[in-house]
Amino acid sequence: MALPTLTPEQRAEALAKAAEARKARSELLASIKAGKTTIDKVLAKAKEDKTIGKTKVKQLLMAVPGLGAVKVASLLEKAGIDAERRAAGLGDRQRGALIDALK
Repeated sequence: MALPTLTPEQRAEALAKAAEARKARSELLASIKAGKTTIDKVLAKAKEDKTIGKTKVKQLLMAVPGLGAVKVASLLEKAGIDAERRAAGLGDRQRGALIDALK
């Protein structure tokens, strides 16, 4: 499928929107890393908040202090969550299992 051709204005608008999304995601991950917000609160808002919903669960977990790549992979495997799953795509059981595993 060919990509649609965009006018320079549409392209600039799309680039600005993408930059804004990256900035919001970066701020979200920084707030998790700083301990300002907890992962369970973030996951609870995943369905309503587009920024959280489009962020991969693995990225969110990697931002939690004390969790590295190996622990995150182990947590995801125990909870039955694919590493590429986005936060909005988590089911209630998966979200619950993940939060329980973090406690």
